[in-house]
Amino acid sequence: MLLAHTICMILVFIRMNVFAEKRKELSQTIVLLIDTVRKEKGCLSCDFYQSLEDENRLCIHQKWDSKGSFDNHLKSDHFKVLSGAMNLLKEPREIIFYTVAAGKKRM
Repeated sequence: MLLAHTICMILVFIRMNVFAEKRKELSQTIVLLIDTVRKEKGCLSCDFYQSLEDENRLCIHQKWDSKGSFDNHLKSDHFKVLSGAMNLLKEPREIIFYTVAAGKKRM
């Protein structure tokens, strides 16, 4: 019996640690961009979080239906704006990608 794997989605976590005096500016930029990202072809969800323990720690969580959709997002103007806004960070952003696959049994 073989398992055939099909990529179901791409999960993306962008973790940021922003300077306290720049938190509001970065948060406003992300909030303005998030609806545009959600409307992109292939975007299953896009959410923005702030840590309860440290208000200067922010996270964006995205789900994409395919690597191609996510690659298109990385080329978009609003991703470039977001990347530019990350100059407000205290340390480099951390981006984590997960490829989620489902297996189907083949006999």
